[in-house]
Amino acid sequence: MHCPYCGYKESYVAETRDSEDLNTIRRRRACVSCAKRFTTYERIESVYLTVIKKSGRREQFAREKLKVGLLKSCEKTKVTLSDIEKITTEIERELRSADSVETTSIQIGELVAEKLKKIDKIAYIRFASVFRHFLDVEDFEKEVKELAILEKRMLTKGIAEAL
Repeated sequence: MHCPYCGYKESYVAETRDSEDLNTIRRRRACVSCAKRFTTYERIESVYLTVIKKSGRREQFAREKLKVGLLKSCEKTKVTLSDIEKITTEIERELRSADSVETTSIQIGELVAEKLKKIDKIAYIRFASVFRHFLDVEDFEKEVKELAILEKRMLTKGIAEAL
């Protein structure tokens, strides 16, 4: 493991913890040369997932690419980095537990939209505008109206259950 500060090749593990999802091990390391500490994560490398793009092109699933897309959608919202990491992990877990090692970018987009809709409406609209290729204001209006109707139903259902 190369030190991210000085590039030295040797470090030692100072502390090890399992992550909440038990799929990742967090290790605090210290460089033998400069003594600075850094964190690494170990994850079991399982079968490669293949994403079939809208064009028909295939590419390997990239967790970081998914995370970057979420970060863009969630800029200047209440969604935390922890929330984004959780969504990314949940989506990756769902994809890996599916019957096939191939999925479409559309399926991934639907999973992201579903999760964002639950935690932040603004992030959801931002994501949906790119994912669903909104062309004009009417597309935005339609999506916002559908969100408002859904939220109203959920609120009404919540009030009815409380009674």
